[in-house]
Amino acid sequence: PLGMAVFCLLGLGVLYHLYSGFLAGRFAFFMLSEPAAAGPETPRGSAPAGAVDLRELLAVSVLAAARGGEEVKRVREGNVLNAKAKGKTREGAEEQLTTGDLLSNRRMFYLLKGAFPAVQINSEERVDTAEQETVPWDRSIPEDIKQKIQPKEVPAESVTVWIDPLDATQEYTEDLRQYVTTMVCVAVNGKPVIGVIHKPFSSYTAWAMVDGGSNIKARSSYNEKTPRIIVSRSHAGKVEQVARQTFGNKTIIIPAGGAGYKVLALLDVPEKNQEEADVYIHVTYIKKWDICAGNAVLRALGGHMTTLTGEEISYTGSDGIEGGLIASINMNHKALIEKLPDLEKTSHK
Repeated sequence: PLGMAVFCLLGLGVLYHLYSGFLAGRFAFFMLSEPAAAGPETPRGSAPAGAVDLRELLAVSVLAAARGGEEVKRVREGNVLNAKAKGKTREGAEEQLTTGDLLSNRRMFYLLKGAFPAVQINSEERVDTAEQETVPWDRSIPEDIKQKIQPKEVPAESVTVWIDPLDATQEYTEDLRQYVTTMVCVAVNGKPVIGVIHKPFSSYTAWAMVDGGSNIKARSSYNEKTPRIIVSRSHAGKVEQVARQTFGNKTIIIPAGGAGYKVLALLDVPEKNQEEADVYIHVTYIKKWDICAGNAVLRALGGHMTTLTGEEISYTGSDGIEGGLIASINMNHKALIEKLPDLEKTSHK
C-alpha cells in the first residue's frame, strides 16, 4: 500500500508538471478576454474601444453622403416621390416629405451607425427600427483624405453626428435639382469639426475638417460695392429691404433653396450651375442638421457662421436655433454683424 501511494503521488506530480502551464495560460486568457465580451471586437488598425478616429469618421461620412445621394437621385429620376406634407414650418409653409428623404435617411443612418455604433447620430427624419438594415463599410479611406488628413482620436461620447438626408426638399419636389444636397456633420463637444456637402445630381462632394484639410477652397475675392447676399427663396422679400439699407442700394439679393447650396455659394465650387455670393443670411428659426455641415466647412477654411447677434452655434442639445444666422468667409464678420440689428429682430417674428 505504501508503494502504491508513492506511485500515485509521483503520477500526480508528473501530470501537474505537464498541464499546469496550459491551465494557467487558459485562466489568464479568460481573465483578459472577459471585459471584451461586453462589446464588439475592435478591428485591427482602428481606434481603441471608447475612442473614434476622426479621419475614419470623415471617410465614412463622405461615403454616407454619396450613398444617400444615390437614393435621392434614383427616386427623383424615377418620378416616384410620393410627396406628402409632414407638418408646417413656423412661418406656416408646408414641409414636404418624399420617398427620397426616407430612403436616403435609412442608407446614411445605418452606414454610419454600423461603422461607429457608440456615436450619437441625429437625423432630420425618424429612423424606423422595423426597417433596420446592415450597411457595411470596409474601413477603406480614400487617397485624397489619406494625403490631407492625419489620424486623430477623440472620445466617442464627445461626438455627435448630424445628418441631413435631403436638403431642399421643397425644391426637390419642384425638380429644381441644383439646390439639392445630402449632408453629414461631425461635432465634437458641440463644435462642428467635419463637414460633408454632396450634390447628388452632379456627384460633386465638398468636405473639410477643422485643423485638418479639405478638398475645397474659399473664393479669393468679393465685390464690396455690389455685395451679393444669398437668402432662402421664401425669405427674399423679408430680407431685401433691410439688406439694401445695410449694404447699399447696389446690393444683389440671390434667392436660393437649401442651406448646403447657400454655403457652397460662398466657396470656390467648380460647377456652372452654382451661384456665387458673399454673405449668407437666414432670418428665422433653422434646424441644426441644415447648417452643421456648412458651419464645419466654413470653420475649416477660416470662415464664420454665427447667429445674427454673433453667438457661436452649439451642436448639442436642441435641434434648432432661434436667432437666425449669418455666414461669411474672407470678410470682417464682426463688422457685418454690427450692420444687422434690424435683421436680428426680424428673426423672431
